Amino acid sequence: MKRLALFSGIVSLAFSCTIKTEVDLLIKNASVIELQSGQILPDQVVLIEGDSIFLTGGDTLLSEYSGKTEIDAESRFLMPGLWDNHVHFGGAEYVNENEQLLPLYLAYGVTAVRDAAGDIPIEVLKWKSEINSGQRIGPRIFTSGPKIEGINSVWPGDLEIGTEEELDAALDSLEKLQVDFVKITDNALSAELFLSATQKAKARGWSVSGHVHPGITLDEISKAGLTTIEHQGYLLRAATQEETRIRDERLSNTLSSADANKLQFSTLNDSVAEANFRKFAAQGTGIVPTLLISYNIAYLDSLDFSGDTILNYLGPKLKESYQWRIERYAQEDAASRKNRKMQFEASARLLPLVLKSGMKIMAGTDAGYLNTYDFPGLAIHRELALMVKYGLTPLEALQASTINGPAYFDLEGEYGSVSAGKKANLVLLNKNPLENIENTLSIESVIIEGKYLSRTELDRMLAEIKAWVKEKEEK
Repeated sequence: MKRLALFSGIVSLAFSCTIKTEVDLLIKNASVIELQSGQILPDQVVLIEGDSIFLTGGDTLLSEYSGKTEIDAESRFLMPGLWDNHVHFGGAEYVNENEQLLPLYLAYGVTAVRDAAGDIPIEVLKWKSEINSGQRIGPRIFTSGPKIEGINSVWPGDLEIGTEEELDAALDSLEKLQVDFVKITDNALSAELFLSATQKAKARGWSVSGHVHPGITLDEISKAGLTTIEHQGYLLRAATQEETRIRDERLSNTLSSADANKLQFSTLNDSVAEANFRKFAAQGTGIVPTLLISYNIAYLDSLDFSGDTILNYLGPKLKESYQWRIERYAQEDAASRKNRKMQFEASARLLPLVLKSGMKIMAGTDAGYLNTYDFPGLAIHRELALMVKYGLTPLEALQASTINGPAYFDLEGEYGSVSAGKKANLVLLNKNPLENIENTLSIESVIIEGKYLSRTELDRMLAEIKAWVKEKEEK
């Protein structure tokens, strides 16, 4: 009897040792990039259940867990998916071309986008809802809905206001749409309403993004509650002690645009810039540089985009929308082109000062319709490369995308690292992006809300988009 009991115990022990807890997805032998510190953790196991990371750790986890799907990363580099923190869905007459951008973003490792206004907000909100509920595959969308503007703005689909009452009604409508943040621009909006819109939107609990009205200093709009300045070029105003003088004299028509530019460039001062940037940081204002679109426009006469194969994945009307900037640039004289390049270089070189000041930098591209050769999906990779070119480290550039993007929406607890409890929105790279930022393009696979998309699957998605575009172009 003792021998039988001993035998039964051994069998029971052996059986219990072979039982493993099964998760939906198991990734082993991954080199996990810790984007907070820049450390790389080798030979990691990542367990994914549903849309979230269940557990991470060393290979001892393999004795306890199995996966319905198991992936051997073979020492490839695993990191959070990229966030493009300034995109545009738009073009009411070609909504279907915008819809094709959703799988395109995923194919380029972009698992979240911040839509900074366009003229198809209802469609975008519908896609957002479908993605969140699992009915559609695509990057997670955060959207401002229609932006706030003045009466007779040049931008289609915006909320045009001319009074405080109309401003309140516009904000009420944005609340009903349940937008994620508010976007304000200055084509036709008065300085007074611009300030008021910023203050009121902030008071309602939104993050507020926008251009900077020429009748308002950067410090004034920062104090009013602007969360992000969209586009790096505006920071040049705060890099001179003459900002208020230039503003006032331009508004009174006593200083021409050309003379204002000369005065600005002749008085640029890094110490002034850094002091102002520190003030903006303390007041809660960050920057989305969108270097790529400014670079494309500044150097349009010397850049060649004809070999960019991503053009095969963009609809014909979206590509046609690029033409207006090309035509405008063709009409500029040599002096204007030179000044455009000077402005870009002067503003881009401020990036390290911005970082040093403590201002939050969010990587965004302006990709989408109207913005020439600013290709959705590919753009964020080029934006990160420009950030590194102009003074950030690869790690700092990646943090601007994957950590500061979620932080804008107070979602640090859900995104920004490969760790337990975070959303399983990840990208597996063949090469280390901390060594060369362009390695973000070495995409082996993408995981979106826990769903694994192999390189084969990503290529299939791209082939389907390409075939769809070709059919459109042939009609």
